[in-house]
Amino acid sequence: MQSSFQLNLGNHYVLAAEDSPVQAKRLKHFLESNNINCVVCSNGIEALQTATTRKPILIISDIIMPGMDGYEFCAKIKSEPGLKDTPVILLTYLSDPLDIIKGLQAGADNFITKPYDEQYLLSRIHYLLANNEMRRIGSSDMVMEIIFQGNKYRINSDKKQILDLLLSVYEAAIHRNEDLIEAQLQLQHSNENLIAANQELDAFAHTVSHDLRSPLSGVVGFASLMLANSKNMDDIEKTYLQWILDSGYKMAQLIDDLLQYSRSGLAEISPEIFNISQLAGNLVDDLRIRYPERNVTTNVQDGIEVNADQKLIEVVMTNLLGNAWKYSEKVENAVISFGKTETESGTVFYVSDNGAGFDMEKAQKLFSPFTRLHSGDEFQGTGVGLSTVKRVIEKHKGKIWAESEKGKGANFYFTLGT
Repeated sequence: MQSSFQLNLGNHYVLAAEDSPVQAKRLKHFLESNNINCVVCSNGIEALQTATTRKPILIISDIIMPGMDGYEFCAKIKSEPGLKDTPVILLTYLSDPLDIIKGLQAGADNFITKPYDEQYLLSRIHYLLANNEMRRIGSSDMVMEIIFQGNKYRINSDKKQILDLLLSVYEAAIHRNEDLIEAQLQLQHSNENLIAANQELDAFAHTVSHDLRSPLSGVVGFASLMLANSKNMDDIEKTYLQWILDSGYKMAQLIDDLLQYSRSGLAEISPEIFNISQLAGNLVDDLRIRYPERNVTTNVQDGIEVNADQKLIEVVMTNLLGNAWKYSEKVENAVISFGKTETESGTVFYVSDNGAGFDMEKAQKLFSPFTRLHSGDEFQGTGVGLSTVKRVIEKHKGKIWAESEKGKGANFYFTLGT
């Protein structure tokens, strides 16, 4: 990119120290494209040798380099009688306020923050070269002592040099703040669009699911009537009819899950203190009534109270306990547990089983809608339940995760921040 600044350096050159080959190539191209003679060295030691052999008119140095960092390199330049008046620009991320103190101690003239804008760097070069003679005339060997963060530092830079350095830091901070404000506005706009899209998607899922209920109820109802009066049908016709009925039930379950998923996104939280142990116990009792043929050992820790939305947490517990019940159905001595444990970061609740488990390499997909880690032939399901659970937990400002080993059960953990 060409600049409006045109420098006439004659036989003079700018020396650069940059250990990154990519950054070095970029810097060299930038300087040469602006008609600035330059020598680019790969480290501070090489750059110091080059400077002492042939004095540059200005030095640009990265700070983090092997062998000799930018601060040490700058300090050595400023300690050489023949080089001390050479302006030095340090390239830095300015991640620590101590960087400024180190720059002052080393005698740096300017900071340029990475990633740097080429036009800004060119303006700094122009400024330092234009003011170098003035600074040299007004320079002194004044030494100041300052205390920063409880430590004493000796600053050898002259007043003009200190002012230039601090102004460059301030200018960089203003520029970075403007970038942050712009990024924040863009992020806010993106978030608003995302929220609107999610709301539209939830409304769409709710509407479609609700509208599917009526025609599906008709299909299931008439199929049930036909199957109940199937005396004159042969076995193939009965099989087809039963297939229609089973498919209708599966679709009805999917619709129910979709409605629950969409409602979980739209629902407002109304927290209250309630006994989640009692809730878990009631849900386990319901499972025993629905599946009387199962012999499952259940362990529900008593007396656990939470401050959360009871209806939404019931959705969570229904899904987690229902999954534990389902995925342990092929285990002879199934065991399902619910409880809590205290950690350094707070209370963690868990639902565990000794059922089929899953491959932890696929665990990141577990809470995505319509994703299942087991085939429909192994276990029935829609793949929506856990994504609904995740939504509810996140609405409570909590987290949910799982640990498992295939064939050795699964442990689901969650927190509630509300």
